[in-house]
Amino acid sequence: MNIAVVGTGYVGLVTGTCFAEMGNHVICVDIDKSKVERMRQGEIPIYEPHLDVLFERNIKQNRLSFTTDLAEAVKKASVIFLALPTPPGEDGSADLSYVLGVADQLGSLLTEYKIVINKSTVPVGTAEKVHDAIAKKYKGAFDVISNPEFLREGFAVDDFMKPDRVVIGTRSERAKQVMQDLYAPFLRQGNPIYFMDERSAELTKYAANSFLATKITFMNEIANLCEKVGANVDAVRIGIGADNRIGKRFLFAGIGYGGSCFPKDVQALEHTSKQYDYDFRILQSVMEVNDAQKLVLVEKVKKYFKGNLKGKHFALWGLAFKPDTDDIREAPALYIIDELLKAGATVKAFDPEAMNNVKKLLGDKIVFATDEYDALKDADALLIATEWSLFRTPDFGRIDTLLKEKIIFDGRNLYDPAKMKEMGYYYNSIGREVIS
Repeated sequence: MNIAVVGTGYVGLVTGTCFAEMGNHVICVDIDKSKVERMRQGEIPIYEPHLDVLFERNIKQNRLSFTTDLAEAVKKASVIFLALPTPPGEDGSADLSYVLGVADQLGSLLTEYKIVINKSTVPVGTAEKVHDAIAKKYKGAFDVISNPEFLREGFAVDDFMKPDRVVIGTRSERAKQVMQDLYAPFLRQGNPIYFMDERSAELTKYAANSFLATKITFMNEIANLCEKVGANVDAVRIGIGADNRIGKRFLFAGIGYGGSCFPKDVQALEHTSKQYDYDFRILQSVMEVNDAQKLVLVEKVKKYFKGNLKGKHFALWGLAFKPDTDDIREAPALYIIDELLKAGATVKAFDPEAMNNVKKLLGDKIVFATDEYDALKDADALLIATEWSLFRTPDFGRIDTLLKEKIIFDGRNLYDPAKMKEMGYYYNSIGREVIS
């Protein structure tokens, strides 16, 4: 099948590359000429495990190509995916200007039946708006459908190649058959494809992410209560996770969720509810709790140092919002850094992938380490903000020699408190006993 993917951000590039891997011919469109040229040369613009291998292979085998010319892509393709940004406005609403802008262009470019597919996360009713924008200029047959993505950063290739489910929003039998054929190679193990109306598909994406954000936030609230009552959040997590109605995933306590999806999608769903005069109180609480949770580690640091951080120097492990990505959007680490700097402290940070993105954002406001141990030199304490695998089993003997004192504030509960006690650390984590 000939496919066009408009937008080569995180979703678009994964989508285009994975479809090409299944033998389709994919042309990706982006307005950034230099980015397109770099991709043509085989340079991948994002970090995502395993994507580079597929990207390089499909370029070499001429199944994956790149252009700035939307007309060229539309002419060749039978299906057109819109994988465009929908950034949040100040009121939490999703900005549809990129999506509708391309839809307007498509109205002038279509000359025969095509399927236009919203892959972007968009509010309820967007498929209708895209259809109307195209129909203003093109009077022939076409379909606009919703096909939300459910990709986890760090696992996006696996998620796309072996999806738990595929959701298709359309009432067109012609479009249903095309989408069934397109996704058939990804569903050979029997995982389902669900067909529904467009509005239900659009809401499904927001509902899924908002539910997961709520689950994370609930566990963070439980962790905070554990600290008050003397319980252990790890034990509670295991106890409730064994209930198959609840499940084991998304129950790890920490310093809040971040990234490009959960914060934006929770805000957008809450905004949609307001538009329809519905008071979605749970989502309001989720956002409030998550904002506060991002600063829990800083509050622990301030309490330990009796409210005076001026002149203190801290090591920070982790900058990305989660491991196995370079994405720093809404990362708790950024909020931690901001609060520490406001309090007069200095910070030296290390992250395996995200440091360049933070450098672009913060410049020389903090120091960037060459590795995790370089970050520790002469630090008053170590703070952990991202659970990268290389932080899980560090050389504690080496840490002992580099930190001024054996003090760790762990926002991701990486270490066993009992072992930290044996080694003589002050160890303050989330929802567990403080070791001193």
